[in-house]
Amino acid sequence: MGDVVSRIARRALAKRGADYAGEVRRLLDAALDVMKERGTASRPRVADIVSAAGLSNEAFYRHFPSKDALVAALLEDGAERLYSYVAHQMAKEPTPEGKVRRWVRGVLSQADEEIAATTRAVLWNAGAVSEVVGSTPPTPSDRLAELLPGPLRDLGSADPAFDASLAAYATFGKLGGYLWSESSPTGGDIERITAFCLRAITPLTGESA
Repeated sequence: MGDVVSRIARRALAKRGADYAGEVRRLLDAALDVMKERGTASRPRVADIVSAAGLSNEAFYRHFPSKDALVAALLEDGAERLYSYVAHQMAKEPTPEGKVRRWVRGVLSQADEEIAATTRAVLWNAGAVSEVVGSTPPTPSDRLAELLPGPLRDLGSADPAFDASLAAYATFGKLGGYLWSESSPTGGDIERITAFCLRAITPLTGESA
């Protein structure tokens, strides 16, 4: 009897977990749509988001203590999607230098016109999340930097993790400039940023690059 009870309870919990995951996905997608529509003109209310998701306030607060917490989750979700995309692009390249070039191009793809408006809107809404995540809103630079140590090590970096963080901060810094100026990097820009990232490598000999 105990096994039957446990099995039924686990099945019910699994279904509830799937239902809740579906709710979270709907809330994130709805928030993204509403923010994209409003751009940097106004920030949506919780009521706007739940209405777009077709859910209730109860469903919203079941998963997020505040709208700021949802925005923080949006940033994390976006970082994971970008991570997967860039990792896939890097896997197409056989050489470490090619992988770094793919990484830079993948990160800067967020400045493309079709993507930039949404990215800009989410970052603008993230201006109020400091009490949720710390002194500044979360950025995907640290997460994306995790893709670089392997190629940088193959290129001779003595400290690939540190060099990866330098390359990530520089590239995401330029990305921010493109986003807020509503411009896109040229092919020449991408090559210069890639060259900068490669020059940032600390060689194994400890000599200047």
